[in-house]
Amino acid sequence: MAVLPIRIMGDPVLHSPASPVEAITDEVRTLVADMFETMDTAPGVGLAAPQVGVPLRIYTYMYEDDAGLPWRGVVINPELWMRPLVPGEPDPDDESEGCLSFPGERFPLRRSEAVLVTGIDLDGAPVRIEVDGWRARIMQHEFDHLDGILYVDRLGDGEWKTAQKIARKRGWGRPGHAWMPGVDDLDA
Repeated sequence: MAVLPIRIMGDPVLHSPASPVEAITDEVRTLVADMFETMDTAPGVGLAAPQVGVPLRIYTYMYEDDAGLPWRGVVINPELWMRPLVPGEPDPDDESEGCLSFPGERFPLRRSEAVLVTGIDLDGAPVRIEVDGWRARIMQHEFDHLDGILYVDRLGDGEWKTAQKIARKRGWGRPGHAWMPGVDDLDA
């Protein structure tokens, strides 16, 4: 297993839809193992293949609940269904999220409270995940990456402008920027 560099906003792979996985090969298995290693080192609660420069429809996730129990897995070729959003502005205390591809920042974003994700695992077995709360947020965030959407693309006008100013100040928003978990001192 290897820790992979994480692409930062502006890299074309982050802003284009990913391709379906046609077959689960040794290369795909190695990629997933490397994604888990990268996600754990970052640390993050999810990582999509485009974030490590691979335009495939794969994401990993890891979340520890209030009881300290881990929830961890991989979804290949996911499909997502969500409950409609509750109208209103997001609560900055309860609905803020960050992203390993826009490291060191958090912004409030309204997400659906409940989702259903289907796909397959590394053995080709069906996956069905029906979750709510933070787990639903993680599923939506990672699924967006597979469609070329960063969470900052979904922000309201004021927060979006702030995110754009941060990106310009840091030199992001164009190809070629990445950071290495465990090496670079970035908090996501």
